[in-house]
Amino acid sequence: MRALVGEFVGTLCLVFAGTGAIVADQATGGVIGHTGVALTFGLVIMAMIYTYGDVSGAHFNPAVTIAFCASRRFPLSRVPGYILAQVGGALVGSVLVLALFDPADAGMLGQTVPGTEVLEEQAFGIEVVLTFILMLTIFGVATGAKEKGLMAGIAIGGAVALCALFAGPMTGASMNPARSIGPALIADDVDDLWIYLVAPILGALLSIPAAWASRQPVSDDDPGASTT
Repeated sequence: MRALVGEFVGTLCLVFAGTGAIVADQATGGVIGHTGVALTFGLVIMAMIYTYGDVSGAHFNPAVTIAFCASRRFPLSRVPGYILAQVGGALVGSVLVLALFDPADAGMLGQTVPGTEVLEEQAFGIEVVLTFILMLTIFGVATGAKEKGLMAGIAIGGAVALCALFAGPMTGASMNPARSIGPALIADDVDDLWIYLVAPILGALLSIPAAWASRQPVSDDDPGASTT
């Protein structure tokens, strides 16, 4: 239960701060800016990893949970609960954005949608590659299925900010089905949601063989082989 609460609250904070920054940027005429929004996503992820890394593993992302499970670092029996907690946190985060910001400013609630000149297949491919990069980083700093340690928050938060900086204007740089589900459902606009459900999961799964190929085989007493 502590782990599920951690996933719920962590994802809530991610969606509220990240999409709230997008809405605040719109409301203030671009004061925060694209760089500020990207840094907000990276910083809130970093903060939540340090807050809940030892509690739940600080996944906050169904694609991460599924990839940890597929790589035999996380038990299948815990996957549904984690995903429900993450999606629930994202929905509450979007509800708070809608409630606390002027509806005229809230608009699309920080939804992830392809850019005006970006085709759906382009957006899909970009999200696959972005999530591949993110998950490869996570595998590099995680212990078992837990993102913890002095550098984990900095590395993962930095990867999120990096991807958002260069790809945010093109796809929204979701890399996270829960982060996209919350705003899409609350705004009642799910036309492009399939991209942000399928592509991140595919990208995270593709990172598994890449992570295995670049690391020494784990032994039974290697903490990286554990399923916590």
